Amino acid sequence: MSLDPQLLEVLACPKDKGPLTYLEEDNVLVNERLGLAYRIDDGIPVMLIDEATPWPPASTNEH
Repeated sequence: MSLDPQLLEVLACPKDKGPLTYLEEDNVLVNERLGLAYRIDDGIPVMLIDEATPWPPASTNEH
């Protein structure tokens, strides 16, 4: 499910108020400055700092 381009224009990171990058294939909005990702549930961005996850995600295939 793709997010509305107009919504993407107004969304900002709740932590630093900066722009976010939409990664449709991962279904997240990413703040690369802080290394945080906000998930999107059923087309609704979850913009809660406490719900943010580290970005990029930790690799589970360490050698």
